[in-house]
Amino acid sequence: MLRFIVRRLLQLIPTLLGLSVLLFVWVHNLPGGPAAGLLGERATPERVAQIEESLGLNDPIWVQYGRFMQKLFQLDFGTSIQSGRPVLDEFLARFPATVELSLTAILIAVVVGIPLGYLAARHRGRFLDFGAVTSSLLGICIPVFFLAYLFKQIFSVWFGVFPSAGRVTAGLDTPNITGLVVFDSLISFDFVALSDALAHLVLPAVALSSIPLAIIVRMTRASVLEVLSEDYVRTAESKGLRASTIRGRHVLRNAMLPVITTIGILTGQLLSGAVLTETVFAFPGIGSFLATAIPTRDYSTLMGFIMLIATFYVIINLIVDISYSIIDPRVRVS
Repeated sequence: MLRFIVRRLLQLIPTLLGLSVLLFVWVHNLPGGPAAGLLGERATPERVAQIEESLGLNDPIWVQYGRFMQKLFQLDFGTSIQSGRPVLDEFLARFPATVELSLTAILIAVVVGIPLGYLAARHRGRFLDFGAVTSSLLGICIPVFFLAYLFKQIFSVWFGVFPSAGRVTAGLDTPNITGLVVFDSLISFDFVALSDALAHLVLPAVALSSIPLAIIVRMTRASVLEVLSEDYVRTAESKGLRASTIRGRHVLRNAMLPVITTIGILTGQLLSGAVLTETVFAFPGIGSFLATAIPTRDYSTLMGFIMLIATFYVIINLIVDISYSIIDPRVRVS
């Protein structure tokens, strides 16, 4: 197992290095360049030339890339134009909100999607199967931002059941231990803050879970149907084993292998920033801040956030690989 983990860790290094090269080249070829982005409306040719000289942007590209990598190793991502704060501080301040939203969304998708996909496979061709497949198709086809606006209009504007924006009610004093409001409120036994945070979390989390839920339902259904047709399942049935034993030991365990991989990939995608959902609900996560960095040409924020997001993404994929190898030891020799 240790050898497998070390091998996977070593494979992450060229991935992140390749991303850093692509990111560096992309940012330096954006319209106006980094200097114009820093100056904004004050970007006269003279000022741009001064900034380029002071930042060493006139140096050869490999020299600039070397400085860029040196700063990355020092966790120095520069300063955000939008807030005037270090990019790393902005990321760490907003990342817990995205984690809370993403984990809630993937939890909804897993809790609903796996049982629904399994039941659809067990009742193939019946009404439940048809309903599950149709719902999953709708979930994939409907854009997340449209669903988010729809939920907001119905449940916030028309019925006033849930808050329409934000993470907590303005002025409410909430505990701040880890940055995860729901978790902090729970361990602090602050049930007023807990109920308020959950109320703000429901609509964006359900909207964000729509596509992962649809994918997990379809993946689980397909995987279970494939396993049910295997010889070892029919053999277990012919031996008279209990249905619960067959479902748990033979069907679900083997069917979950591709589903676990899918869940890991979906989790990484959600943690990379639910830009549309966070923007619609004014949820203060990394996605909404990253969205505003593009029109303001906040290149430091773009580079820093993308590199940090990519790092978390590859770490999540590493965890998925390890989980996969624990369930199926044959993976370790691949």
